[in-house]
Amino acid sequence: MEPSAVPLIAGTMVFLASLISLRLGVSVAIIELMLGVIVGNYLGFQAEPWMTYLASLGGIVLTFLAGAEVDLPLLRSKFKESMLIGGASFLVPFVGAFIYTYFVAGWALNAALIAAAALSTTSLAVVYSVLVETGLNHTKLGKLLMAATFVTDIGTALALSILFIKPNELTLEFVIVSAVVIFLAVKYSRILFGNPLYKNKVIEPEIKYLLLLLLIFMYFAAAGASHAVLPAFLLGLFMSPYFTELSDTKEVRNRLRAVAYAIITPFFFIVGGMNVSLPLVMGALGLFISLFAVKQASKFIGVFFLARRYMPKNEMYATLLMSTGLTFGTIASVFGYQAGYIDKTQFSVLIAVVVASAVIPTLIAQKWFKPVHMEDVLNGK
Repeated sequence: MEPSAVPLIAGTMVFLASLISLRLGVSVAIIELMLGVIVGNYLGFQAEPWMTYLASLGGIVLTFLAGAEVDLPLLRSKFKESMLIGGASFLVPFVGAFIYTYFVAGWALNAALIAAAALSTTSLAVVYSVLVETGLNHTKLGKLLMAATFVTDIGTALALSILFIKPNELTLEFVIVSAVVIFLAVKYSRILFGNPLYKNKVIEPEIKYLLLLLLIFMYFAAAGASHAVLPAFLLGLFMSPYFTELSDTKEVRNRLRAVAYAIITPFFFIVGGMNVSLPLVMGALGLFISLFAVKQASKFIGVFFLARRYMPKNEMYATLLMSTGLTFGTIASVFGYQAGYIDKTQFSVLIAVVVASAVIPTLIAQKWFKPVHMEDVLNGK
């Protein structure tokens, strides 16, 4: 394929995904994922380096925006609920996937631990995208779901860090730089956001500033053999008061969301779908079905009964959304493959399960379990 044709085809996919999403009434993230699978397997479409980097940036931007949507007062007031739901959402699938892959499928210990990490996740990117598209991000249920999702992915990140990651001499530098950037941004960003010189300018200095902070995380994370997802979410989380208390700053967040959804985040989902090798998955179809079933069943056990207590009448919707996986699941699988812990077939199956878990539960949740009266859910009305 001619390199000059790649941007044209990619742009066509981004546009078609939007039209199909509006036509079918399902999340555009699902359509982008499915288009990625199709073009990657049937049209021989390969991601260019710029697409891969843009996909990485898209995941980081989505994670930052998800953190910025978290209601800190609600998180504090619902700390127990988010910790219980998010903790069980991580722990039960982690244990379930490890037991199946190690004792039933016969995977090596490290391969089984990679599978456990990959299948324990809940996708912040998918959950956030769905909540924003449906308007549920403004409700208490949506905010509690994002808080619980954050707890789940923190568990996965910690598991990978403790079990596998071998820090180099720059890892500490990444941690220090991330902490300093977050501290300074939270303390002094008001100077930029509150300055009339920068408000409502067509050159969007506030958006460029936020993107610069995320690019700093990505640069130092790569040097330190780490990942920028955690500091990006923490930055959004600690800056969330800016976006909820100041009307002008809230508009900055909305403009960043528009820029991200128009051109950046679609590549995160499209490239994710392109990573799936259907021939390898079909050759291990039984394993794929088993792992998908293990993830969904263990997520149901971990989330449903707690959600029924803390999210009455919407427990199935919450369970399905928290059964999704993409960002951290992909990160864990790629890490395991690059480190030699899993082979290409195991990698393809894990990626396929992760992608399927991003599509199938989300589609079911949106079609048959979407809440109607969102603001009344947690108030017991």
